[in-house]
Amino acid sequence: MTNYVLDASAMIALINREEGAEVVDKLFQQANKGEINLFMSIINLLEVNYGFIGEIGIEKTQEIMNKIDETPLVIISTISQQVYNQAARIKGTHHKLSLADSVGIATAAEVEGIFVTSDHHELEAIAEKETALKFLWFR
Repeated sequence: MTNYVLDASAMIALINREEGAEVVDKLFQQANKGEINLFMSIINLLEVNYGFIGEIGIEKTQEIMNKIDETPLVIISTISQQVYNQAARIKGTHHKLSLADSVGIATAAEVEGIFVTSDHHELEAIAEKETALKFLWFR
């Protein structure tokens, strides 16, 4: 079964119904049917959470987080030693990359999955250099 790991940009696009949301929505539909596994690092979810708190407040953000809890999305809430090491290496060699993206990419590698993101400008160079890593660009 194919594993997908969501970046914050994927979840934000879905929630806000931005361009590319249909791609992420299809992943959730496939996960609901048991066709794929859908993961997200707690660090990437934290980006979603604090971003919405700043935009719409704590109460409305909590409603969104509660809805996320009802989906087939598996939140990986710990960072294994393997993810720690790989995220440090990725961040250390790609300095402009955010820490959260480094953790998300390393999480995708750990579950042998595909990192779902729209962040071409930040991640295309990594995709070119780190050929073992897989990306799904949703816009």
